[in-house]
Amino acid sequence: MQTIQLPRQIVNKILAHAQTREQQEICGLISQNKLNEMKIFPVTNISTDASRFFEMDAAEMIHAMKSIRNEDAELFAIYHSHPTTAAFPSAIDIEKAGYPDALYLIVSLNTTGVLELKGFKIQGDTVQPLELVL
Repeated sequence: MQTIQLPRQIVNKILAHAQTREQQEICGLISQNKLNEMKIFPVTNISTDASRFFEMDAAEMIHAMKSIRNEDAELFAIYHSHPTTAAFPSAIDIEKAGYPDALYLIVSLNTTGVLELKGFKIQGDTVQPLELVL
């Protein structure tokens, strides 16, 4: 299993973002520059059924992608939450995964105590779990 290193600061920001909308899926992007520094870009979920799906606001996503490019960085990961299900990609998540080189991070709020964060590579219909090291 491939191992991915995530800075605790980035993980804390993702988890805090998820907790701001416990009944809705949250989403965003993470960049990584040549020095392996990461930056988080929360994006508004505009899905009409945000309790079960996420759809990134196009203007915010474009702005984030431009910022990533302007900072000479690359898209490292796409994250979102699952308020009532496990931290595993749904059929819709797999279908809409359009960045095969990106890491997909999912936070589950359907836990007792500590939130669950898992990472995946999604390429076509193939979902590969990754080990996250904080």
